[in-house]
Amino acid sequence: MDEHGEYLLRFIYVYVKDWSTAEDILQEVFVAYYLKSHQFESRSSLKTYLSKMAINRCHDHLRSWKNRRIVFSDAMTQWISSSKSTEKTYEHQVVRSDLIKNVMELPITYRESIILYYYQQLTMKEISELLACPENTIKTRLRRAKRLLKNNTDSSEWEGFQDEQI
Repeated sequence: MDEHGEYLLRFIYVYVKDWSTAEDILQEVFVAYYLKSHQFESRSSLKTYLSKMAINRCHDHLRSWKNRRIVFSDAMTQWISSSKSTEKTYEHQVVRSDLIKNVMELPITYRESIILYYYQQLTMKEISELLACPENTIKTRLRRAKRLLKNNTDSSEWEGFQDEQI
């Protein structure tokens, strides 16, 4: 937990976009690993194994009815209260970068590819093993995600990605 806990918490947060939910999922991952640690065959690193477990738990959470209900109620609350706290909304928007916001708004398949490649700095092969899909699929997802980001992001924030080839 000490070695991989913080990494996994941030990793899970990228998926679920809520710290308390990320902490709950992290705890589930570590409990599941504790109960099934004998199944770990050391074909990959422990970090990769735990990351895969975390991805599966995140996908389960995102598909759950409970999550959909929470997302809907949060959106309604924000819509109702948006006129009351315009100053706080402005402060929140100033702090948050457009690029980060746009990455977080990408569909999950594109978001996970971007995060794993740029933020976690995994290779295409590692990502394909982690997500259990071909390398060319990862390349396509990255290319499509970059195209979506380019269309939705200011050119000054896009400079770092302009000349890069996938």
